Amino acid sequence: MTGTAPAPATTSVSPTARGLWTRARGITLAVVVLLAAAVAIAAVRSGDRHGRLDPRSADPYGSRATAELLGDRGVSTRVVTTLDEARAAAGPDTTLLVAAPDLLTDSQRTGLRRATATSGGRTVLIAPEAPSLRTLAPGVTADPAISFDSTLPPDCDLPAARRAGSADTGGIRYTTTGLDADACYPSDGLPTLLRIPAASGNGDTVVVGAPDILYNNRLDRQGNASLTLQLLGSRPHLVWYLPSLSDTSATDAGDKTFFDLLPSGWLWGTLQLFIAAALAALWRGRRLGPLVPERLPVAIRASETVEGRARLYRKADARDRAADALRSATRTRLAPLVGVSPAQAHTPEALLPALSAQLHADGQSALHPLLFGPPPRDDAALVSLADRLDALEREVRRS
Repeated sequence: MTGTAPAPATTSVSPTARGLWTRARGITLAVVVLLAAAVAIAAVRSGDRHGRLDPRSADPYGSRATAELLGDRGVSTRVVTTLDEARAAAGPDTTLLVAAPDLLTDSQRTGLRRATATSGGRTVLIAPEAPSLRTLAPGVTADPAISFDSTLPPDCDLPAARRAGSADTGGIRYTTTGLDADACYPSDGLPTLLRIPAASGNGDTVVVGAPDILYNNRLDRQGNASLTLQLLGSRPHLVWYLPSLSDTSATDAGDKTFFDLLPSGWLWGTLQLFIAAALAALWRGRRLGPLVPERLPVAIRASETVEGRARLYRKADARDRAADALRSATRTRLAPLVGVSPAQAHTPEALLPALSAQLHADGQSALHPLLFGPPPRDDAALVSLADRLDALEREVRRS
């Protein structure tokens, strides 16, 4: 090859910081607004429900007023947060209140049931549903439809309920099977409060369908205070069990396998997901016929098309494809200049000898890696390849 041409000025295809900000500012603003809204909602809710059903909390949904009223009547209140403490506290002179029985694991419920079944004390379950009723109150089931009336009359023979009168027990409704239980505060024929005597001894289990009677902001309404004090003050000691995630017994899976810990129906759910994914792939992959060419509504400059494609190649780190495109286009333009047919433009045996003869030099050894060589190692080598191909084409045209 004779002569060298100065390297042309290169144009950076790297996206600028201003361009990146212009494209991303809308998404960034939306994310910031969503995060701010989430933080605000979390702060509001945490303020409203802080210390829910906690006898130490004076918040509207706390139960400090209940504990103080019981204390005035000589009933001591102690808060426990672990299963071991709750089991150890069970006894004939103790009322054990479980604030959130549905948060307990199966093994925790089983252990708690063993400790309270023959203790002779009273166990109070607040708004239990199907998971905890099976173990802690066998024979009791929760009705799927809840009560829409919060204040209900007692309508039963339980002395505590008759003395209290109407109370805010409306919530979960229950049915019993084979139990001799006091069913109080019915809603549409189903009770929202049950007292179930123990099979032996003087103990019993009380199921309350709603926690409203224990809240600070509702204790002075209807007969809530009277009903609460009678249910929780029948023994000299009240143990208030607030299940906690820090309890080591909550992480004890026993002999269960991984599949035993998965919720029921996971196999059918997974099958449905696979079917949905297959249908989505079929929908997205369908073809409605051949592509129809369409004229662009505006004229696009070749330089913009080249720069746009270059950006795509750079983003995909596709130097091999970019180099192939440059070499192929150069060979296609060089072939007619040296008398090679377009069909043989990409054949080294036909193109390289014609180029050497046109340039009057034995340069096949240098031309072969330039026109048919391996992909460049980095971006700098790719830019150098483009400059050398451009210089070669100018040289051929001058010759």
